[in-house]
Amino acid sequence: SGTVGLISSMMQNIGAAALFLPATQRISKRLGIPVSRILMPMGFCAIIGGTITLVGASPTILLNDLMILGGKKLEPFGLFTQTPIGICLLVSAIVYFALFGKYVLPSASGEADKGVTASLIEEYRGIDSTYELHIPSDFEGPRSLEELGVRTKFLVTVVAVNLSGRKDKIFVPRSSDMISADDDIAVVGRALNIRKLAEEYGWEIKAGLDVFAESLSRTSAGMAETIVSPRSELIGKTMSEINFKELYGLNPVLLLKENRLYHDGLTHIRLQMGSTLLLHGPWERFHILRNRPQPQALTFTTPLEGEIMRPQKAMFAVLWLAIALTQIVFFKVQLSVALMSGALGMIVTGVLSIDEAYQAVDWMTVFLLAGLIPLGIAFEKTGTAAFIAENILGLLGQPSPIVHLAAVGIMTSFFTLVISNVGATVLLVPLCMNMAVMTGGDPRMAALVVGLSASNTFVLPTHQVNALVMRPGGYRTVDYTKAGIIMTLIFLTVELTVLYFFYGIQ
Repeated sequence: SGTVGLISSMMQNIGAAALFLPATQRISKRLGIPVSRILMPMGFCAIIGGTITLVGASPTILLNDLMILGGKKLEPFGLFTQTPIGICLLVSAIVYFALFGKYVLPSASGEADKGVTASLIEEYRGIDSTYELHIPSDFEGPRSLEELGVRTKFLVTVVAVNLSGRKDKIFVPRSSDMISADDDIAVVGRALNIRKLAEEYGWEIKAGLDVFAESLSRTSAGMAETIVSPRSELIGKTMSEINFKELYGLNPVLLLKENRLYHDGLTHIRLQMGSTLLLHGPWERFHILRNRPQPQALTFTTPLEGEIMRPQKAMFAVLWLAIALTQIVFFKVQLSVALMSGALGMIVTGVLSIDEAYQAVDWMTVFLLAGLIPLGIAFEKTGTAAFIAENILGLLGQPSPIVHLAAVGIMTSFFTLVISNVGATVLLVPLCMNMAVMTGGDPRMAALVVGLSASNTFVLPTHQVNALVMRPGGYRTVDYTKAGIIMTLIFLTVELTVLYFFYGIQ
């Protein structure tokens, strides 16, 4: 969890969590620890890790651009201004789960707590190999895959077909595709089921891949476990409705939904966030799917093979990251300008392509900010923020600066549960800065508390990281509430304590 938190300080929270999700599941299985005891702490630490530096989370990245008071821009924060707070928050989260995790985290009970990977491993152990079958010349056909009951009767998935009369191969076969004598098919499934299929129709099981030796070799194709992502285009739809096979070029092998495993009829089952799909196909198609623009349709929980690595560019990547951070720390270059220069440098030196850079941009967030930032500025310039601040202070009286910051932290934590953390930051920064001025406090510190408290989203699985680990960990909303309420209180307490002792807020 600590490693995830530190990495999250320099990259997106959701990216850090997705990066460590497969490793965390493997560690859980190897050590025999219920995955529910590991994933939630990992997710919480990924969220908290974003508070360590100014570039760790979207709310803090925005702060310097939002700190406008009375038409004047306030002194910007440095990259490590908030680091003491973030480090203390991360340590407190680790200590909390180390001491009290067994009391607040769900215990292993049933399939839900086993998590997706453990449940599927039990079910699909032995089906990670591809078998090639030859249809003999005396086969009575042609007959469709559906008619043969390859999936419905034998729970075997056909992943490729080589028609004897054609040179090209079909790599996303449909149930209506016809099989004739002298054809060859590639299948995945349990060895016992494949033998039953071959015996039923008198087909030959080849010793190894022959016709498909190159196209379906382990270096060219394989299986991956995926989870339907938040905001995925697949939510509420069936795979047949969106032509899943044609759209992604991949074959669904198994589906896990609401702790029930489906072997057949997969394309007619409506998907929901957190549904797990075991897919088979060329590694290239998996990488294309993973690199699609945000929001991603599927999140991968297993590592992909065949990815084009550029180890010769590693030094350039480190160099440009160092250049960007140096501009921020020593030359006081604006955060957005420094990071953009680093990104452009990586593109120019070939660390990543222009297409990869384009696909990495979360355009939904870009347009959200394009609308919210002007709204926040208008909120301040029209006097709306000052008006609301006066009314709130009318209820609070004349609180001391630390009490005011406590109110800001609580208010921000509540708002992030009902709207996005970015939206809460944009709307509350001008409001809370005005409140700080009226109470004789530091408006910059009020803005900082808003930015940090926007990451205090543990009570409900509304944060992207919490949504990502919810299904693999077998969590329910009440599990987040149980562990999250205490974590929220610890977050606010540690945040205010560090502000009191390290930043001189009385």
